[in-house]
Amino acid sequence: MIEPSPLLPRSSIPPSFSGSDVSVLVVDDEEENRISLEKIFAKEGMRVLSAPNAKEALEQLRRTRIDVVLTDLMMPGISGVELLRAVKELSPDTEVVLMTAFGTVEVAVQAMREGAYDFVEKPLKRMSIVKSVRKAAERRSLVAENRSLKQELRRLVDRDIIGQSAPLRRVLDIVGQAAPSTATVLILGESGTGKELIARTVHSRSGRNGAFIAVNCAAIPESILEAELFGYEKGAFTGAQTRREGRFARANGGTLFLDEIGELSTTVQVKLLRVLQEGEYEPVGGNTVKTDARIVAATNRDLKAEVDAGRFREDLYYRLNVIAVTAPPLRSRREDIPLLVDHFLAVYSEKNRRGRPQVSRDVLAKLTDYDWPGNVRELENAIERAVVLSRSDSLQLAELPEVIAQCTATPSEALTFPIGTPLEEVEQRLIRETLRHTKGDKSLAAQLLGISARTIYRKLGETEGPL
Repeated sequence: MIEPSPLLPRSSIPPSFSGSDVSVLVVDDEEENRISLEKIFAKEGMRVLSAPNAKEALEQLRRTRIDVVLTDLMMPGISGVELLRAVKELSPDTEVVLMTAFGTVEVAVQAMREGAYDFVEKPLKRMSIVKSVRKAAERRSLVAENRSLKQELRRLVDRDIIGQSAPLRRVLDIVGQAAPSTATVLILGESGTGKELIARTVHSRSGRNGAFIAVNCAAIPESILEAELFGYEKGAFTGAQTRREGRFARANGGTLFLDEIGELSTTVQVKLLRVLQEGEYEPVGGNTVKTDARIVAATNRDLKAEVDAGRFREDLYYRLNVIAVTAPPLRSRREDIPLLVDHFLAVYSEKNRRGRPQVSRDVLAKLTDYDWPGNVRELENAIERAVVLSRSDSLQLAELPEVIAQCTATPSEALTFPIGTPLEEVEQRLIRETLRHTKGDKSLAAQLLGISARTIYRKLGETEGPL
């Protein structure tokens, strides 16, 4: 039975967590107790379900989301502890609170070690049972929110590289082979091609347990870059009132990504060369420190030309250039553009809380024809702009940047047909030329033509000869 007790004061309920947000499943073989608990939680504004035994409770758990299972410990058939184990298998996020009689407290404590949130002793007190269930629900909410935030952070930090084109696959093949090694990787390529994303892929596939630390060498003033990379000791220079560890220390056991490495001063180049040769460095004003940071560098400059011009050390260049990969420009992987467009539409529709617009054939053709001097970064910005400016469920040319909307295909890509050309011949030639444009990618060609890939296969099957 439940002892009478004042209701839990509403003022004790967190304002951001109302009773209506909570669903509780009461499991008790004693009908009188079950009904009393149902009434208590219903008055608290909770959504209440009940079951006379563990088997029925699990059936309900399979059908609907439950925040908290409140179960009797001693029941015929499947006990409360066995139900706890089954709940954690079926719905790991659901919290379990046990009701236990005198003499079974030790069993309840053992159950908490197996994942129960709390236990309450019989005879039950109204205030304590409501408080326990509400706190269990709050814990479930916090755990779910924390998981969601971690997933979002992981999505932002460890984004997959989008694309299936041959140039990109060649780069990823090299990355896959190089990542588990300790070799230094040098990533070359134009701005906006995703060099940092490639560096993160190297780190994620390396098996290293340390952090990925990125440094844009061009963004940090030369006068403080050395201290930023290698750290400094207290009193090393005017204003150094405390000791500070550098990026190398933070990347120990992980990966240090040096972006725009061509911007390093001669002084820092010398210290970096020592790290690559000896695996050690000296903080400003400090003693020698060993490091296990794996270095991945990137630049959009021609480092060999910088060496020839005397602006970059030749020995450092060869130490960095152990495994070199070149991030392909977007114009050389046009077949990846529809995949990237689809990805960025999903990202920025969600970010801006808008419905996800469709992409018409005209818009996709413009996006594919454009040369993208700013590469993937420029495409990303264009899609974000289009999503924000979109006023319908389909992207319009007017919502693209003017330079993209006004781009035209080169004359060699234009097709002309004499009046009277059979429709079948027009279709076949159009499909062939589109496939040449997409370098044989039938999926991309189908999207550009507004037909299915199956239709392309069928049309091509009607003719003979090379494409």
